[in-house]
Amino acid sequence: MSQHRKLRIEELGRISIAENKVALHEHLTVVLDNVRSLNNIGSIFRTSDAMDVERVILCGISSTPPSPEMHKTALGAEDSVPWKYYEDSLDALRDLKAEGYTIISIEQTENSTALQDYPFSKDGKYAIVMGNEVHGVQQSVVDASDLCIELPQFGSKHSMNVSVTTGMVLWEATMKIKGLRK
Repeated sequence: MSQHRKLRIEELGRISIAENKVALHEHLTVVLDNVRSLNNIGSIFRTSDAMDVERVILCGISSTPPSPEMHKTALGAEDSVPWKYYEDSLDALRDLKAEGYTIISIEQTENSTALQDYPFSKDGKYAIVMGNEVHGVQQSVVDASDLCIELPQFGSKHSMNVSVTTGMVLWEATMKIKGLRK
C-alpha cells in the first residue's frame, strides 16, 4: 500500500473565494497583452489563484469573464482573482507605474535578464506582462517596460505556451517573494 494517500479537498485547508477576495496578496499582478485563447486565459487565472496573484489585467483582444470556455480551465479562479480590462495595454502600464509597480515583460530581447537571475523581493511591486501566443509582447509594451525577463530554453523551438510560461514565471517570483527561494 502507498504511503502517499491523496488528500481530500477538505483536508487542503484552502480559503473560500469570498475570503480570497478580501485577503492581502503579494504585490504581483499579471498583465495579458492580447492573449487570444480562452483556454490560456483560464489557465492563467487558475495559476494566478494558486500563486497568490493580486489581480489579472486583460488587455486588447484578451477576453474577459464570464466565459464557459475560459471556465473550463479556470475552474472558478476567474471568480476568485480580481481582474480588470483595458482596451490598450499601454494605459494599463501607465496606471501600474503610477501605483509604483515595476513593469516586467516576459520576452526575448537584447539585454533581457534570465528568470532565475532576477531578484524578486517581498518589498517589490511587480507587473508581469505576458504576450500574444504568436507575436509575443508588443514592441511598444516592451519599450514601456522597466525590464524584460526571458526563460532560458534549450530545444529547437524559440517559444513556449503563454500559460505554461506564466506558471513558470509566477512560481519563481512567488517563491522568491515569499522567501522560500533565493
